[in-house]
Amino acid sequence: LNLPVISHCEEPALADGGMMHEGFRSTILGLPGMPAAAEEVMVARDIILAGLTGCHLHIAHVSTAGSVELVRAAKEKGIKVTCEVTPHHFTLTDEAVSSYDPHTKVNPPLRSKADVAALQAGLKDGTIDVIATDHAPHTPEEKELEFELAPFGMVGLETAVGLVWTKLVIPGILTACEAVAKMTVNPARILNLKKGLIEIGREADITVIDPDLAWVVKPEEFASKGRNTPFSGWSLKGLPVVTMVGGRVKWMKFGK
Repeated sequence: LNLPVISHCEEPALADGGMMHEGFRSTILGLPGMPAAAEEVMVARDIILAGLTGCHLHIAHVSTAGSVELVRAAKEKGIKVTCEVTPHHFTLTDEAVSSYDPHTKVNPPLRSKADVAALQAGLKDGTIDVIATDHAPHTPEEKELEFELAPFGMVGLETAVGLVWTKLVIPGILTACEAVAKMTVNPARILNLKKGLIEIGREADITVIDPDLAWVVKPEEFASKGRNTPFSGWSLKGLPVVTMVGGRVKWMKFGK
């Protein structure tokens, strides 16, 4: 099939019952933690199995410095492994959970400053191939509960480009072309899809971005009904203004 094995790397024996990243912050807040090791031991296991079998392993939403280093080492050995990171994991730390905001409850959890720095470094040096949203919408009734009772997940589709541009492109961690490739070309290549490129014979699935447009995240203005985001009120730069699917304009930010 020429498709990868996509793995959510988590050891249940270490992570079950956890609500956030295990560390100083979880201790202070009195919330059960999910240690970095819960992810890393499974990343290590799956990489070993990929090396044994020769299959292509794609690791979903890596979140720890240890996972990045394991993938980097595997690639240096020639093991066929790729991985992805979400905007919230390269932007937010576990300090965001301090207010017990259920919109910050995600799995994998938001990690430490050192982990965020490692994720950004992995994006810069090419260890991390893909930026994916891990878009997980929930209704207000589901999400606006006590932290312990709220489900994991946040929406990511409508803030992804702004976070990538503001946190990665403008600071110089990625070039504009590198950022676009990690959201288009690379995912298509990994999944063996004839998408992600603008050329004859390809489907015209195109997003037009205004890189200089400053905007404020207002969940009430989202096109999606899913509005469970911790980024409400954030000022970002870089905004999609036109979406084309199959050569047809399906959405425009301005006008009709």
